[in-house]
Amino acid sequence: MDSDVYAQRIQPVGFSEVSINDNFWKPKQEKVATATLNACIIQTEEKSGRIRNFEKVARKQGEKHEGIYYDDSDVYKAIEAMAYSLKNRPDAVLEKKADEWIDKIAAAQQSDGYLNTYYTLTDITQRWTDMEKHEDYCAGHLMEAAVAYYNTTGKRKLLDVAIRFADHIDSTFRVTNRPWVSGHQEVELALMKMYHLTEEDRYLKLADWFLEQRGHGNGKGKIWDEWKDPKYCQDDVPVKQQKEITGHAVRAMYQYTGAADVASVTQDPGYLNAMTTVWEDVVYRNMYLTGGIGSSGQNEGFTADYDLPNGTAYSETCASVGMVFWNQRMNALTGDAKYIDVLERSLYNGALDGLSLTGDLFFYGNPLSSIGNNARNAWFGTACCPSNIARLVASVGDYIYGKAENKVWVNLFVGSSTRFQIGKTSVPLRMETAYPWDGNVKITMTPSQKVKYALNIRIPGWAANTAVPGELYSFKIAGTEKAEILLNGKSINYQLEKGYAVIDRTWQNGDEIELKFPMEVRQIKARKEVKANEDRIALQRGPLVYCVEGADNAGEVWNLLVPENPTFSTENGRILDEPVIAIKANLLKVEAAADGLSVQAKPHIVTAIPYYTWANRGKGPMQVWMPSKMKNIRIAE
Repeated sequence: MDSDVYAQRIQPVGFSEVSINDNFWKPKQEKVATATLNACIIQTEEKSGRIRNFEKVARKQGEKHEGIYYDDSDVYKAIEAMAYSLKNRPDAVLEKKADEWIDKIAAAQQSDGYLNTYYTLTDITQRWTDMEKHEDYCAGHLMEAAVAYYNTTGKRKLLDVAIRFADHIDSTFRVTNRPWVSGHQEVELALMKMYHLTEEDRYLKLADWFLEQRGHGNGKGKIWDEWKDPKYCQDDVPVKQQKEITGHAVRAMYQYTGAADVASVTQDPGYLNAMTTVWEDVVYRNMYLTGGIGSSGQNEGFTADYDLPNGTAYSETCASVGMVFWNQRMNALTGDAKYIDVLERSLYNGALDGLSLTGDLFFYGNPLSSIGNNARNAWFGTACCPSNIARLVASVGDYIYGKAENKVWVNLFVGSSTRFQIGKTSVPLRMETAYPWDGNVKITMTPSQKVKYALNIRIPGWAANTAVPGELYSFKIAGTEKAEILLNGKSINYQLEKGYAVIDRTWQNGDEIELKFPMEVRQIKARKEVKANEDRIALQRGPLVYCVEGADNAGEVWNLLVPENPTFSTENGRILDEPVIAIKANLLKVEAAADGLSVQAKPHIVTAIPYYTWANRGKGPMQVWMPSKMKNIRIAE
């Protein structure tokens, strides 16, 4: 790997430094702050034993543990989502609830820093004996929640709990070099958040130590002893030697997020080489058009290259959330916009689909077609997805901007404001846009005095005729329009550097940048190796993947055919209370001919809606990939 790859390292601007007023994301954050978190609180307190477990530990009366051994993690993720929401939408009642939970968590911590209700209530002498029991996974989510809550409120109580637990883990394992392979990665990325906040070197060393443990035959527990499949949790070879994506998708995403974060500090080329190779394996051969990953429900993860079935796609919401995490770290590490292209695809499609438009129903898996048997759920036995998508939507501010010395990056196009410090000069920045419905973006700089810096604006791949990096998917027809940039009203030429338009100049108060992205409806095709999408076409507009759903098409989506030269128009629509832009497509409808012995294809106008909005109006059939040849038609299901 080129040694100067680190020269473009980007420091993401954190959510606590960004104010979002965006018409697309702000209402979703409002729903998370109310409906989603209310659902999480009710399920966590009243309908499950998650909070009761902490209360039982504090009472020390030998009471029985309720639920599953990893349920503590859902409490921590809910607190993390609360922390982000409190920044977006201050709420004294919600903050009081979070503080109440934090008090109960702190009361359950053991004198040596250990904190896990499952082992404390069952048999604490068995703690740290089964690598699959998610002790360090739960610990990682505690650390993430603690960092987020401190960043929003400045309160240290949960952070101090997390520090004591992290120190306990470090003393137990790294300091004594006791072999330990986490059954479910998470602690690595969480330790890096602790490191960045506290600047305590032992957390960086511990994250690196956990990564180095993998691939040496030290794994013990159900995955290794019963399933006999170390690939399931990426333990078959050392991390720095890994070349392909294997096993459980969420475990993989969390591992590579942590590894990228470690590499950004240590500049270890071993991690970067491995992650670059694995990332290409994911994006070039194993990613759905929606940015979702993991085709199989059997292992909640990966099978063979190009095995991307639509109806049985697992594409877990948490895995798409993990894709956002990992791609952000890869972008920060390399300065390459292709990682944000993938992040954006996962965020707006694969991940956002996991949350209903009402904010209180969820998808665990996110298929790309349905015969009408898919419904969103109020909760799950394993409830990782609701709190995970809640914390992602609430923390969108984490992914919009980046900074480095004398450099500013605009990665996502979200109506918001932030402030940069360039030398001794304060530079407020405001972004206004109706993205993703509209391709126009206005960025206004109001520095306190003239100041020179380079503004790096991502030109999305989809706006430059690249559907995805690696051409697993490509546009059927090249777009005719090009992204345009105006400076103070005048169009300017720009050069792309790693996918960014770089405008390096002396800026002054009131300077404005206008971006104009082409918003044509684009037809997408898959590589021939993806047999599930052979002779099929999908539609995309801007960053959004579209689908056809029965609710808009008289219940019929399986008898549609895409002709050679379809035409498209757009119209304003609404799904529940969500304003959308729908696509009107002039396609063909296949039906039985009058003789009853043959079929015929007649022109038919079809309505397509953004994929993330489907299944919000009850059960019904849906397709993302529509056939372009008669042989793929299934008139009746």
